[in-house]
Amino acid sequence: MRPYLDKSVPEAWAAARAYSAVVAEAATRHGLSAQETEFIKVRASQLNACAFCLDLHSREALSSGIPQQKLDLLPAWRETKVYSAREIAVLAIAEAATLLPLTEESKADLEAARGELGDDAFAAAEWIAVTINAFNRISILSEHPVRPRGKDGRLL
Repeated sequence: MRPYLDKSVPEAWAAARAYSAVVAEAATRHGLSAQETEFIKVRASQLNACAFCLDLHSREALSSGIPQQKLDLLPAWRETKVYSAREIAVLAIAEAATLLPLTEESKADLEAARGELGDDAFAAAEWIAVTINAFNRISILSEHPVRPRGKDGRLL
């Protein structure tokens, strides 16, 4: 078992958490909703196969009011019409920021997202994507475990 990065260098973890708090506050101030933020976090965590962050942010997404159907369909979001234009924009940002390097298709998706969100919310969404990608890597490298939960969401 590898050492948990958050436990082995606590001052770096504290700085990462402080950075994340600044990004979250700025995202809200620049026009991103809690739901839009959670869409980015869940989609990036899916793409990175980060079980710990996916477990955490799926629960937070539900708490923010995202319907279960929209969470279930996230891997196929481009194939359905259940997402709003803003949700599509933030999902495109999540994918572009996670699946680097940028392709011509992802650059076009980013331009469309910028047009939908405006510069402030667009930049905030990119910061959320950058941040969750960093936290995904911390959890993956630390091999943070996912603990089983019951139907009520409580730890077993």
